[in-house]
Amino acid sequence: MRNAVILATGAYLPERIIPNSYFNELLGEDVDSWLQEHVEIYERRWVANGQSTADLCVLAGQQALERAGISPAALGLIVVATDTPEYISPSTASVVQHRLNAKRAGAFDINTACAGFVTALDIGAKYIRSDEQYEYILVIGAYAMSRYLNLADKKTATLFADGAGAVVLKAEENTERGFLASELLSQGQYHDWMGIYAGGTHEPITTEAIAQHEHQLRFVRKFPKELNPDTWTKMAQNLCARIHHSPDEVNHYFLTQINIFSIRETMDRLGQPHEKAPATMHHYGYTGSACIPITFNDAWEKGLLNAGDLVFFIGSGGGLAFASAAFRL
Repeated sequence: MRNAVILATGAYLPERIIPNSYFNELLGEDVDSWLQEHVEIYERRWVANGQSTADLCVLAGQQALERAGISPAALGLIVVATDTPEYISPSTASVVQHRLNAKRAGAFDINTACAGFVTALDIGAKYIRSDEQYEYILVIGAYAMSRYLNLADKKTATLFADGAGAVVLKAEENTERGFLASELLSQGQYHDWMGIYAGGTHEPITTEAIAQHEHQLRFVRKFPKELNPDTWTKMAQNLCARIHHSPDEVNHYFLTQINIFSIRETMDRLGQPHEKAPATMHHYGYTGSACIPITFNDAWEKGLLNAGDLVFFIGSGGGLAFASAAFRL
């Protein structure tokens, strides 16, 4: 049986640090205290002037490739998950493929918003399992949402941040490691509740669209508080049932870093200690499709991951889109 294993990981966070105090000065009120108490975000990273999503992807991808001990020429495929692309067209992945000099690699983007990385991980694993020509695949989740923020809107400007995370998937024969199961879900009835609604064919960018901030990220309606904990818990239970393991046997849960209290509630529902779900939002903010690989890389660098560990990746994002995947390290 041919399977996809996670060979290496990498990440890149922009050097520009935005502390909560920045918003105190910008908005003329004590935003810092609210952020610390209600979301436990203390600072975040934003791209510098002239820095874009492809730049983040390349730096995260290079680190993952170096750690994997392979050259870009070994890659058969690059999949970039982002909803803050370099361009509307062509794909961000094509830019990354060129800059990495990965001449043999096919390349494409996917957009399931903040569920993108787990969706891309699922796609990459299934390419390897189904087609023997793919030996190494680079999967990247990237986010430069600061480019789309209305700085007068404290609901979005204080939460969203930038970064990229990557993993190299490798084909292995007759192994007990690697991809085990996955699930993709959508709840499209929420598609118009949060998003960037100008710039596509539905609404081109016009003077009127700009005046209404349609070209920037907007929360249109407030999502039900229990939506993520309900769905994440169910997806974790579904993965457990499919691989015949209990939640206790899962070593680490990597969940979308949108709300620390939703993560803790999910762990409580599963009867698991909070420490099994690492968090990076406190100092990196909410990095969307990049947050799960960034958190996975952070755990990797801290030596928290061991060979044989069972890990669950569970992501959610606008649309709404949800994705889960189970891997044995």
